[in-house]
Amino acid sequence: MSKLEQVNTTDILDAIRLGCRTMSGVFNADDRDIPFFGSQVWPDARLSFSSAHSEAHVPGRHLNALLNAEGAAGIEIDEDAVEKHARAAFFSYEGPVALPLNRERIDGPLTNFIPHNIREGFHALYALALYRRSDRAQEVAASSIRAIFYLWDPVKGWNRAAIEGMGLKLHDSTFIIGVARCIGPLVKYYRATGYGPALELALRLKEKAIAEFFLPDGGYDRETFGTHTHSTTCVMSSLAQLADLTGDGPLIERVRTFYNNGLFQIRDALGWVIENSGDQANPDFGEINNTGDILETALILGRWGYTECFQDAERILRGHLLPSQLRDTSFISEPPNPDGEDGRRRMADRHLGAFGFPAPYGHLPLGRKNISFNLDIVGGGVASLCEAYREIATFDRSGHRVHLFFDHETPDIKVTSPYTQGRLRVRIKRPAPLWVRIPGWVAPDAIKVQGAEEPLRPTGGYLYFAQPPVNREIVFDFPLTKSEITLNHRTRSIRVRLVGDAVEAMEDVGAEFTYFEKIF
Repeated sequence: MSKLEQVNTTDILDAIRLGCRTMSGVFNADDRDIPFFGSQVWPDARLSFSSAHSEAHVPGRHLNALLNAEGAAGIEIDEDAVEKHARAAFFSYEGPVALPLNRERIDGPLTNFIPHNIREGFHALYALALYRRSDRAQEVAASSIRAIFYLWDPVKGWNRAAIEGMGLKLHDSTFIIGVARCIGPLVKYYRATGYGPALELALRLKEKAIAEFFLPDGGYDRETFGTHTHSTTCVMSSLAQLADLTGDGPLIERVRTFYNNGLFQIRDALGWVIENSGDQANPDFGEINNTGDILETALILGRWGYTECFQDAERILRGHLLPSQLRDTSFISEPPNPDGEDGRRRMADRHLGAFGFPAPYGHLPLGRKNISFNLDIVGGGVASLCEAYREIATFDRSGHRVHLFFDHETPDIKVTSPYTQGRLRVRIKRPAPLWVRIPGWVAPDAIKVQGAEEPLRPTGGYLYFAQPPVNREIVFDFPLTKSEITLNHRTRSIRVRLVGDAVEAMEDVGAEFTYFEKIF
């Protein structure tokens, strides 16, 4: 069975950079450079238009990711790509109401209103407002929020008569699969602009979410939530973002309860999430958007003092999210293209760096006959990597904090990873206390420290140094412990050998296009 070459899959910055390259090449030259949505790379390769998601969905995902990559990591992005995504996003709002709409066909009018896409619309508008100071984005956002207040009611739902009276087709969904998804980007929009109605709408949506769906027992009811699991994970992440903004302790506890309970009906120990929770769904067919939402939630919970969630984030990154990025495109064949369609050009090159629908072990889940990387998912994966990059090491009033063990350097600190260099090394560049997270698989008294004179002081899941040396390396020597875990999926169990929180080998269950060495 074939194992694909994986290059530099422990470098978050490199993965972000490569994903930005992918998102800058998704435009359909046969459709006014509106981005493609559908993507398949094997056995045949093609890109395609979607009547549900092309203009109302992909631009928001990609603008959120591209502009965050610039803001969080200082990556130079293709401004022409930003402008094309912005034009497509604004185009989706040019129908009879300020809601993101889609065309039924490429040459048709904007007729499809899918509440699912409101989230992506606000992702586009907040990113343009924050990173490009776009007045137009703020005008559209204000009009869109007014329209939602007018057309949607927490009890009655959408005003179908009014929407259809505008000549639009309303696509029904559950609350979670629909408008609830936009809580997160509304929080981001409020952070960016201070626009009160955005926060008011987010709070109204939150109240319905916790009253009817994210209940105190933390359960997952797919009949009420809906089987589209990304919607569940992104609303979970949204609620965490809202709690973080407003300092809402009971809400963060509600999120944590779901994270520790109902979420495990759809995820595994590496952060893989089934794409659809229906009974007939392929048990190994996942989606990286979902994994990214869990990662972002883990980072927020970690900041709130649940340090074990940082370890979950580290394992998700090393064990699933980073390995699943497409780095080896040697299996992608260029398709016949007698008509010169843009959706059949440069398939391998345009997919390098993509994220899609992985199994825990590889790109082709058992039982699937094709490999696809719908292009919106690249934006979801990269945006989550940006949040992880921000959180590797932070500086606040409590001092320097090292949360994740990736190679990283900022004006405040330099971190050298034990996964790449054998030992964790930390050098702070300005005086302040230092907090270094202790992984759950190493005892604090098993850590040897060189370069700091203070005795080891474990507290709250960290080693604390009150007066660490400035501009001098502190070396942390501890073993990356080997262990085995089992991923329990619906129809099979998958053995995994870990070194620390990285996957060393995995049972390949007879699959092809796998990520890891085979466990024996």
